[in-house]
Amino acid sequence: MTDKTNGGWYFGWNIVIAATLLTLLTVGLRLGIGPFFIPMATSLGFSRSDLSAIIAIGMLFYGAGMPLAGYLAGRYSTRSVLLAGTAIVVGSVLWTVVARTPLTLLLSFGVLLSIGLAFTSQVALTPVISRWFTRQRGMALFFVSSGSMAGIAILTPLFSLAIRMIGWQNTLLAFAAVFALIAVPAALFIIRDEAPEHTDLLPGQIMPAATAAPAPSLTLGEAVRTAPFWKVSAGLFACGFSMNLLGTHGVPMLMDHGFDATTAAFGIGMIGIVAIFGTQMLGRVADKLPRKNILATIYFVRGLGFFALLLVGTHFELYAAAAIGGLVWAGSVATSSAIIADVYGVRLVGVLYGYAYLLHQVGAMISSWLGGWGYERFGSHWVAFGAAGVLLLLAAAISLKLPNKGFQLTGAPLTARLPADA
Repeated sequence: MTDKTNGGWYFGWNIVIAATLLTLLTVGLRLGIGPFFIPMATSLGFSRSDLSAIIAIGMLFYGAGMPLAGYLAGRYSTRSVLLAGTAIVVGSVLWTVVARTPLTLLLSFGVLLSIGLAFTSQVALTPVISRWFTRQRGMALFFVSSGSMAGIAILTPLFSLAIRMIGWQNTLLAFAAVFALIAVPAALFIIRDEAPEHTDLLPGQIMPAATAAPAPSLTLGEAVRTAPFWKVSAGLFACGFSMNLLGTHGVPMLMDHGFDATTAAFGIGMIGIVAIFGTQMLGRVADKLPRKNILATIYFVRGLGFFALLLVGTHFELYAAAAIGGLVWAGSVATSSAIIADVYGVRLVGVLYGYAYLLHQVGAMISSWLGGWGYERFGSHWVAFGAAGVLLLLAAAISLKLPNKGFQLTGAPLTARLPADA
């Protein structure tokens, strides 16, 4: 993490740290709704299906905000997008705590809060990190992904405790205050769009301009018609379906299976705790092994983990399943964004990843609704959680068909720009 020339600290790691903290907060709230679910439904008099539908629509707006955030960051600056997102988050929380009808909760908690979190999310920060890192891009993006797991690990049990002590409304207000105290200084003093000319490359790795490989020349329209984009997007759909299902319905599912609220929250939180260390392990090999193999492994083990969570019956089994699954629970977002940067270049990574992440949130929206509807219709969580396991196994198979890490698109005709295995 030191400077490539004089052994000093490379400023890009300051951006990574700030992005990690923001990701911890955004993902911690957006995917840590589980502790809020039953208290909100009970106090507002909503059914599980009603609240699930509101959360599902919110997940769709969360995804829709991603390409918009990427566009605005490119047109203006990442700093302005982060500040706007912070203002939206704070305003939407203030509205949420006084909402009493399904419509007002949909607009405040579902739509507005989701857009604000999208503007301050990992996807919005990925282009900045991709510009600041070349040699250690995989490690930097994995480090940020550890923030998402830390968000689940820390905020899920913390939310559960705070809700019991001060109620869900005051818990949301406390979150908004902490969010603003971190996001505003980070945006003003740390996030910088302009990276050094040679980023984090070592002196011996800098190629003369005359011999450097040509930059990818695909337009956005051409890129979204290529096979790698849709394969990454398909994996992210399964990722969003599974991750949000766990965040929204994981705690209620475990409680319905006989675990108390604290144990259920800690079991889900343990996945995030272990995933923090698992992400660091994966980050060490992210720039050394084919990224598609890493991504396939993540999806495969996560798929098995969903079936395991449905079958656990004791505290030991729950914690064992959470610990094993947590080893590779994170990293799909980081690996997917690194693959997009590898294949299409940093010029398109922000918008392309925003569109790919929109499918992530379509999956999240469907699972948010399916988790509540499936349980009320069939009295079982196997419908939603079983579907998540199957989708993840399919995503693992699709990921193996992605290009290898070093593949770059050139100015050749579109039909020649894809490798044989794309």
